[in-house]
Parts: sequence; C-alpha cells; structure tokens
Amino acid sequence: MERSLRAGRLATFGFFALNGFVLGMWIVHIPAVEHRVGISHAVLGWLLLLLGGGGFAGMQLAGPLSDRIGARKVVPASAVLCSAAVVLPGLATNPWALGAALLVLGFGNGCLDVSMNTHAVQVERGYGRPIMSAFHAVFSVGGVVASLLGALTLKLGWSPAATLGAAAVVAIAASLLATPALLPTEPPHEDDAAPAGARDPGEKRRPRTPRRIWVLAALALMLMLSEGVANDWSVLHLRDVLDAPAATAALAYGAFATAMTVGRFVTDPVAARIGTVAVLRYGSAIAAVGLATASLTHVVPLALAGWTVFGIGLSGCVPQLFSAAGHADRTAAGANVSRVAGLGYLGMLAGPAVIGPLTHFMPLNAAFVLPIAFCVIASVAAGTLAPGEAREKVMTGGTEEDKTVETGKV
Repeated sequence: MERSLRAGRLATFGFFALNGFVLGMWIVHIPAVEHRVGISHAVLGWLLLLLGGGGFAGMQLAGPLSDRIGARKVVPASAVLCSAAVVLPGLATNPWALGAALLVLGFGNGCLDVSMNTHAVQVERGYGRPIMSAFHAVFSVGGVVASLLGALTLKLGWSPAATLGAAAVVAIAASLLATPALLPTEPPHEDDAAPAGARDPGEKRRPRTPRRIWVLAALALMLMLSEGVANDWSVLHLRDVLDAPAATAALAYGAFATAMTVGRFVTDPVAARIGTVAVLRYGSAIAAVGLATASLTHVVPLALAGWTVFGIGLSGCVPQLFSAAGHADRTAAGANVSRVAGLGYLGMLAGPAVIGPLTHFMPLNAAFVLPIAFCVIASVAAGTLAPGEAREKVMTGGTEEDKTVETGKV
C-alpha cells in the first residue's frame, strides 16, 4: 500500500506538470499563432473566451464523471485529449478554425484540471496530511519548462505546428507512462454518510451541492480573480503607473509567479502545522497587504516587493479550497471540486474584463481596490474552510488508535 500510494503521488505530480507544460506551450505561441491566422488583439481576445468556455464545460463534465467511474480512468483520457488538442491552434489558418481549436483545447484542459485535482484529493486522503499545494506548485514548474523550451524552438525557427505537435507527442507518451501508477477507484466507505436530510437507501441518489461548497466556490472565484489581476495587470502597473522601463516592468509578473511557485512548495508543511484555515486566513490577509503596498507606492522596488508579497500570500489559498471541496463528501469529490474549480476559473477569466472597464473611471492602481477587498473577504470567511468530521479524520489520522496505525503507513 505504501509503495502504490507513493507511486500514485508521483503520477499525480506528473499530470500536474504535464498540464502546466501543455498550457505553457500554447501561451508561448500565442503571438505566433495570432500572426499566422492574421487576426487583431481584439479578435484574439474574443476567441480566448472560447478557451475559457470550453474549460468550464469540461470541468462540469469531468467532476461527476470522476465520481461515477473513478478519476483513474478520467485523468489519463483527459490528459491525452488535452495533449492532442494543443497542436490544433498551431494548425489553424483562419479565425473559425482557431476558435474551434481553442474550444477543444479548453475542454480538454478543464477535464484534466478537475480530474487530476480529484485524484490529488484521493492521494491526500491516503497520506492523511496536507499535500495539495505541492501539486499546484509543480503545475507552475511545468509552465516554466514550457516557456524555456518554447523560447528555444522559436529562436531556432520552428513553426508553431511543429513545436506544438512535438509537445503533444511528448505529453501523450508521458500520460500513458504515468497512468498505471494512478490509485484505483475507492470503494464506498461506511463513513460517507449522507448529508442532513438523509437519503433513503432505496432512493435513486440525486446529487445536491451543499451550501458550503458554493461558499468555497465563491471564495475561489474571488481569489482566482485576484490571481488573474496579477497575471494580466502587474506588468502594465509598473509600466504605465510607475513609468518603469519595459524590462523592469516585466519583473513584476516574474516576482509574483516565482513567489506563487515557491510559496506552494512550502505551504503543505505550514498547513500541517497551523491548519488549513490559518493558511487561508493569514495568506489572504498577507496578499491584501502586498497588493495594497504595490498599488499605493510610487517607488518601483517597493512595488516589486508588493507583488512578491501578494504572490506569497495567495500561493497556498486556492489549493486549500480545492482540498476542502474534495474531502467534503467522498462520493461526490469530483462534482464538488468541479464547482469550486469552475467558479474559480471564471473568476480568473473575469479579471481582465472587470479591471479593464474600471480603468475608464480611475487609475489602474486604484482599480486594485477590488481584488484587495476580495482578499480581505476571503480572510474573514476563512472559517468556512474548517474541516468537517470526515476531513478532520483524514487530516489528523482519525482516532488515537487509527493514528497509531497511520503513522507507520506512509
């Protein structure tokens, strides 16, 4: 059991890295694809909505499907679909073809996102301690690898179709290699009690999403919108508001992304020591302080420090929400994760759409008051993350007798 659990964890790391790699390869080639298709930035912006729409649809399908047939089956199928789809934008020669390609890529990405997070919850349940943040950190590492390889192939003059095709082949092969190590589907557990207003055993089960899951989803929307603000506006903030040189302005996103990645690698032991509620409460508060510092200062180094602190604060928050949703009900882990991930994804997409119009009425740095407020709300509402009885057993090893057994298990 110990060996299979460790293998399952390594496989999960692999799928998270693969997902970051595939998306990173697409992102690196956006300018080249835009030029090949011959569209404006405005048209590209509209087409990217199809990527988001496909992703949301994939999330809503993959969650319940993972509950029905097991994440072990859904994860590799989703990974192969997402990997194969990444070549499609590189083959597109007109806006219609690119739109269809992005829709399929988004759908595959959404399926993989939710199914691999559902499997990560299963692995975390086996370990009996927080390990979710490290998976999300490896996703970021996959994106960094893609950016470096993509930059190299662009320098060598490879076409988008050739590079994305090679990436697809490598990603599909990695998916097939990692699949056997995934954990088997969990059998029904006697502790998976029905929620209040229990179901009659003879009734056909009709899934109902608890209110707590929707609260977690709303928090994910707010925090991922805040993360999207850093992705889309941090460089422009330094360039346009603080008049920093272009090379210096680019460091804003670099500082944020690096802080997010490093922060996620160290969050799990911190969560094990102080609890997931504290990670969300203090992490959100730290993020609010960091973004407020960046938005109020007129000094470039202090602004860079602010974006760094913002990344450190946000880094461990969203993984805790995914974990809490997955552990809330073992029989509906996929569906619950899909709700939280889906709304969170919409929040990240909404970042540019919300901040952009606000800049017509106020300076960009003043518009950051919205994500700052969202971080404060998440900090105040962190108690929602408090584990229920089932997750508390998982994260503490169960009863004293269970803990003794669990200590030697992994």
